[in-house]
Amino acid sequence: MEYKNLIINENKTITEALLKLNIIRDISRLILFVSSENGTIIGSLTDGDIRRSLAKEQNLLKKVGEICNRNYVFKEDTNGFIELQSFHKQNIKILPLLNKEGALNRVIDLEKTQSLLPMEAMIMAGGRGKRLSPLTDTVPKPMLILGDKPIIEHNIDRLISFGIKKIYISVNYLGKQIESYFGNGSSKGIQIEYIRENKSLGTAGSLSLVNEFKTDHILLINSDLFTNVNFEDMYLKLMDENAQMVVASTEYKIDVPFAVFECENEKVQGFKEKPSYIYHSNAGVYMFKKELVDMIPKNNYYNITDLMDKIIANEGKIFHDPIRGYWIDIGKPEDYIRAQEFLKHLN
Repeated sequence: MEYKNLIINENKTITEALLKLNIIRDISRLILFVSSENGTIIGSLTDGDIRRSLAKEQNLLKKVGEICNRNYVFKEDTNGFIELQSFHKQNIKILPLLNKEGALNRVIDLEKTQSLLPMEAMIMAGGRGKRLSPLTDTVPKPMLILGDKPIIEHNIDRLISFGIKKIYISVNYLGKQIESYFGNGSSKGIQIEYIRENKSLGTAGSLSLVNEFKTDHILLINSDLFTNVNFEDMYLKLMDENAQMVVASTEYKIDVPFAVFECENEKVQGFKEKPSYIYHSNAGVYMFKKELVDMIPKNNYYNITDLMDKIIANEGKIFHDPIRGYWIDIGKPEDYIRAQEFLKHLN
């Protein structure tokens, strides 16, 4: 979206505003932001503001500066985290972000954006996907269609909805198909950079091939996940706990079909009849401080769990954050079928 197309000078007429509103696309509400002669935003203007003015005066030549809403809601733009939940609760649809001088920096469509996280992300998409053969014999696993788009695109769109605008994608097996489909990301209003593996680098080795991450924190996600993980919850935990890493987790339940003895030195103290045990398992989504990348050997096979071991050995802090929605790891044909069926029942 070109934000300048949403700006109209205060001396323009209602007729000119209507023409401008008529060409707005890809935004959840028709709205303009009224600027003064020096470029500062003095108010917002919707079709409702125009209708009320016309109903009262029937004057298409009236200046928009006279009818705009000067008590509009806005936020100062920063390079850091911007909390959006309070605006969602107020049912605000469009949030303008202004610079210190009061000029329009960007516009947040709250129908499409859940949060604004100050971080870059990497999607791991280089794997062979052998267990999904023959589906993956000619198509890389991340590009298998789920609903109306590839699996990886569901993840990219979710990252975008949390305000992440720079995404690295590590590619290897049939990676050209991924590159051809997404290009540089401009069609989605983001930047995509491809990290090309010339050999298998595990679940974290590709991070070492990025010249320089520009944000203090990084989000790493497997490309074959179908999930509505809340990245903002992970970020807030990372900040609140001053942790080195937060890992999304999913519950794994084990039902034991027999009575389990509770013993001390083989003496039975009691027993539980057919108990269930719940474990928190690694869900393949990681958020961590940028400096941890320096611990990863350059262009070598290295798993994210190796990095986690180092953090723990150095007495660093790792927290897990339970996924409270859905999570499917599409590694086998039955997982792919389950994800397809599950998607049919989502809103």
